[in-house]
Amino acid sequence: MSTPHSGADRAGRGHVRVVSGARSRSPAPTQDLSLPPDVLVPSASGAAATAAATVTDPAAETASAAAVPATQTPAITAPKRPRFPRRNPRPAAAVPAAPSPQLRRPTGTEVIEFRGVSKRYGGADVGLESATFGVDRGEFVFMVGPTGSGKSTVMRLLIKELEATQGRIRVAGHDLADIEGKRIAFYRRNIGVVFQDFKLLPNRTVYENVAYALQATGSGRREIRHKVPDILRLTGLSTKLHHYPDQLSGGEQQRVSVARAFVNHPPLLLADEPTGNLDPETSIGIMQLLYRINRTGTTVLVATHDSAMVDRMRRRVIELKAGRIVRDEAGGQYVQREETTTEFAARLRETSVAEEGILRHTVAPSPDPDFDWVQGETVR
Repeated sequence: MSTPHSGADRAGRGHVRVVSGARSRSPAPTQDLSLPPDVLVPSASGAAATAAATVTDPAAETASAAAVPATQTPAITAPKRPRFPRRNPRPAAAVPAAPSPQLRRPTGTEVIEFRGVSKRYGGADVGLESATFGVDRGEFVFMVGPTGSGKSTVMRLLIKELEATQGRIRVAGHDLADIEGKRIAFYRRNIGVVFQDFKLLPNRTVYENVAYALQATGSGRREIRHKVPDILRLTGLSTKLHHYPDQLSGGEQQRVSVARAFVNHPPLLLADEPTGNLDPETSIGIMQLLYRINRTGTTVLVATHDSAMVDRMRRRVIELKAGRIVRDEAGGQYVQREETTTEFAARLRETSVAEEGILRHTVAPSPDPDFDWVQGETVR
């Protein structure tokens, strides 16, 4: 092991020279810039050597470092950074996800209740697949979708023209699977149906077509004479009492079909493409008539392709594709549109209110529990 050089040896080697009364130094060795010089804290034993010579030879520095015991290795400390009080970060606002199919789940108090209903027409032909929805009393609902999407299948299931392959259908609290045989006729008396092709009796007048619906349910002549003129005035046909169907326009024939469906004031009215064969102006009149019927308290379910009418009325829309429900939107349009900034802000506020537990949901009144849809009478 080499020993540190003395002060004379260092002077003899010319590390520090005095020339013409002036003291000059040789260039200092390259300094490590990884840390500032003032953070190097020498040990107690090396303090004297540092004071004796401010500049040292690199070889001498190596020898000196080797002579220092390992326990006295110079400590290297990083400068302390000032600490500031940490601010509590503001919690990020919960941004709702992009609009997705929001399907209303039935609550058990609806006039119409579908739960997991499927209908298959043999083989792989699917009319309806796992449909679940509910329609409250007094609602006006549009059912939209392309041809073959399952709209007519829903209508035919509701009037028990078809039986569901699986699932449960309840109307006014009655399970349709339990209604069989002669009881089906009593059940249908409480449902009004409007067809696309009118289905009028060609050899009977307007008055007789409407009166026939009352006669089939056992109404007497006095009741018929009272109800038929009233419903014809409501539908705008009071001047067409004695006309036959072939003497009426398409819109007038559809009005007769609506009058016949509503003459018994049913709690549920189904309309399957009621404006499919009508011009736009006539279609407006038919929809206004259905809306007036809905205002009396009747629940109305309309299957339609009339996009202009759906967009104009802005009622609840249930959309079907390939037998599946893909959209259930209150105040919707025929085709789902992009969400505006104002609507997004409103939905964001609703989400915040719901998270705080402030949002209250109103439940529509349940159907009259004393009314027996199957027997067609009120039980007290």
